[in-house]
Amino acid sequence: SHSLLCPPGIKCGGVLSAPSGNFSSPNFPGLYPYETECTWLIVVAEGSSVLLSFSHFELEYHDTCAYDYLQVYNGAARDRGNLLGTFCGHSRPPPFSSAWHVMAVVFRSDRHVAKHGFAAAYRKDACGGQLTGLSGEITSPRYPESYPNDAECRWSIGGARGGGPLTLVFADFQMEGGQGCGFDYVALFDGPTVTAPSLGRYCGSARPPRTVSSTPHLLVIFKSDFNIGGRGFKAHFYSAGECQEVFTTIKGNFSSPQYPNFYPNNLNCQWSIQLPPGYRVKVFFLDMELEGRSSLTGGCDYDHLSAFDGGTEGGSLLGQWCGRESLAPITSRSNRLLLLLHTDRNTAKRGFSISYVGVVPMNVSCTRTDFDIQIPVQSLAQLERNRIYLGTPSCAAQVVGRNFKIHTRFDTCGTESQRRNNTSVIVSTLYIDFSVGDQEDIHQYEVQCEPKRKEASVTLIAGPDPSRLSQAENLVDAQKWEGEAIDAREIKSQDTSDIVFISICILAGLLMVIAVVGLVLL
Repeated sequence: SHSLLCPPGIKCGGVLSAPSGNFSSPNFPGLYPYETECTWLIVVAEGSSVLLSFSHFELEYHDTCAYDYLQVYNGAARDRGNLLGTFCGHSRPPPFSSAWHVMAVVFRSDRHVAKHGFAAAYRKDACGGQLTGLSGEITSPRYPESYPNDAECRWSIGGARGGGPLTLVFADFQMEGGQGCGFDYVALFDGPTVTAPSLGRYCGSARPPRTVSSTPHLLVIFKSDFNIGGRGFKAHFYSAGECQEVFTTIKGNFSSPQYPNFYPNNLNCQWSIQLPPGYRVKVFFLDMELEGRSSLTGGCDYDHLSAFDGGTEGGSLLGQWCGRESLAPITSRSNRLLLLLHTDRNTAKRGFSISYVGVVPMNVSCTRTDFDIQIPVQSLAQLERNRIYLGTPSCAAQVVGRNFKIHTRFDTCGTESQRRNNTSVIVSTLYIDFSVGDQEDIHQYEVQCEPKRKEASVTLIAGPDPSRLSQAENLVDAQKWEGEAIDAREIKSQDTSDIVFISICILAGLLMVIAVVGLVLL
């Protein structure tokens, strides 16, 4: 609850709970007082919505409304994620339709320049209105009960800051049918008015197709005649760009709407990463602050970010997060990954920033003396072989059949011996150069071999932006590679290399014995 600041003797603000009503700035139509703050909370029956409209509006003008202003909230006041708009000057705000049964209006004046103020009216269960959020839901009147006869509703969707084209998806649809949809219908227009191009007219019980506007505005009209109704419809809309994106590049980054400012409430946004077959997707969480866990259940019941393997909500859930968490990177098991952001009606936070990189499919094996690296050519189809090299550009890949192949001895190609966990390992760096023009983009993988056990592994060590990657994570224990058998000649070469290695060891031992005997005799 918010305290109402008003000069003594001036009554303003309060809770409005009647099904409809009017309210205005103090002293309207006279000049409003200085240094006044009023909050009206409109609360109607649960399951209803509020339609708010302004008949008069005149406040002191400022280009960012920093002096006198009126704010409209889709829910309780002072929650930045619920803010539908801030207004001042002489331009009347558009009509607003709430997403639920609570709406708040805040009026504030400073110590200079008073104007005549505003007059507003509201009513419950009105249908239609101006929807400026990045995503939201619309339903026919009384849904899922039968809609009334002789109804006409207009929803003008769009106009959000930075909003892109809009997508409208019908979750449920059941209306009176008829040839040409002349009785009851839903009509869609690619713009803010009926003069815009038509995107379709629908009736009956078949759900309309997913509709995408070409502009940041979409008009939805619902009309019923004098008889025969139906359950009506329920539809979701979201703005492309900030709230819905598809990525097909090998690396990228994205963030929640309006990041690093607070994200809006009532969002259902999705980001889909779709890479070529064989790739996997590694996601790095650069920053995350969402509404925290439920104190009752301990779960992410309010706002949350979810990741699904396979690119659809039907895929396996890789994780669901909320609150302020520092998260380790995650890696998909397939070449597609879907991230969903859901936010509820209140308590918005800063949101998240994410980068991702495609993990190139490769098979790395080793003997006691050699590395063998193979990458399917189709995975890097646009690259020349000299863009793939181990240690130095002189150790570039060869094309062997359908693979890029690097086969090299440990004493070449920038390899070095290290001790890790009390074990001797041979380490080198594989470079894959995706650079285009002046845009340098070189991905680095550390390849490692434990010669004693002939075990190789590969780890992505630099992808999206080396400065952002706080930790590297083992990606592939690539000893076996599905669908690709190591041919018999390679197995033979491994065996002969073992014989050579053992022979050298025996010879070195004999020489040492001879040297010691020689010293003793001297």
